[in-house]
Amino acid sequence: QVELVESGGGMVQPGGSLRLSCAASGSTSIMYDMGWYRQAPGKQRVLVAGMNKLGSAGYTESVKGRFSISRDNARNTVYLQMNSLQPEDTAVYYCYADSDTQIRYWGKGSPVTVSP
Repeated sequence: QVELVESGGGMVQPGGSLRLSCAASGSTSIMYDMGWYRQAPGKQRVLVAGMNKLGSAGYTESVKGRFSISRDNARNTVYLQMNSLQPEDTAVYYCYADSDTQIRYWGKGSPVTVSP
């Protein structure tokens, strides 16, 4: 059974930085695609960034230039470095991982609050 364990959420002032981590345990193979969604209060969950195991990454427009996704395939771990955080980035951030057989796994969510 694959489990995604997240860490790194918290509260930060506008302009600050946070780094989220997500490790996939229980898998014997490298996850094909890993990344992050976020869900703000009262809104739908939306894709923030994703990276496949070949290193190709994509970002939603609102975070380009501020967020950076990276992976450690040896550890089946994905990171999201978030800089220049703004109040509109406040949300619960969910890690996801897709296996080579197209099964999607989800983390439990990491709250991020950006407030003065």
